Amino acid sequence: MRQIDVSQIRDVVSELCMRANYELGEDVLHSLEYAKARESEGRAQEILQMLIDNAKLAKEERLPICQDTGIVVVFLEIGQALHIVGGDLFRAVTLGVKNGYEKGYLRSSIVDDPIKRENIDNVPPVIYTKITPGDRLKIMLISKGCGSENMGSIKMLKPHEGGKGIIDFVIRWVREVASFACPPIVVGIGIGGTFEKAAMLSKMSLCRKIGEFSPISHIANIEKILFQQVNKLGIGPAGFGGRTTCLAVNIETYPTHIAALPVAVNINCHAHRYKEAVI
Repeated sequence: MRQIDVSQIRDVVSELCMRANYELGEDVLHSLEYAKARESEGRAQEILQMLIDNAKLAKEERLPICQDTGIVVVFLEIGQALHIVGGDLFRAVTLGVKNGYEKGYLRSSIVDDPIKRENIDNVPPVIYTKITPGDRLKIMLISKGCGSENMGSIKMLKPHEGGKGIIDFVIRWVREVASFACPPIVVGIGIGGTFEKAAMLSKMSLCRKIGEFSPISHIANIEKILFQQVNKLGIGPAGFGGRTTCLAVNIETYPTHIAALPVAVNINCHAHRYKEAVI
């Protein structure tokens, strides 16, 4: 059985935290450049160019893309043939986040009690685990700013509302909140499961690269319809108008009860900070 020491996991998480905040993914950068090329509104073009310049400068100077360095969300896919040794896995991930934010001079934004609101180190992260075949550990890390996180929503639709009901709900919600979420945005959607599963799926969908569609044909069709309709809202970059309100719409699904149709929306801003590693 293959073994991994928790110290290795800690160090990888630390590096991912810094890279997520300094280096905008190439898929996101290319999407911004493509959006700028097809924009007809002068102000929208200017804002998109500012976002592109900011991302390039952040990478060169190893500075945060945004002053809100987010709450860290970590998805762990753990091979069932893997043996993790040397300590507690969750503690290792937490120490990795703590070390990465301290070493990278990244802002601490976490409060230890949601009511008393006392600021601490940028821990603990939110951690999800999934057991998979094999002997590898996949780490997927999102630094999630709360300007966009606060714009999430969930709705328990009636099953008969189907695809049209999902599209109508998402468009109504995005029209209401997109300008507050630092557009152009990435719209993550979770459909199915239960109340909390749909919310988790909507966050997980943000781990997919921009430009990749669902492998399920009718879900990919809904993604494409929503992408077109969201960009027809005219909200545009920074909410000042234009053709580019969103860069992508990603949907993840899960089987659900015959009497249920949960739908969750989790929005990410233009600083779409995601990194992954496989150990």
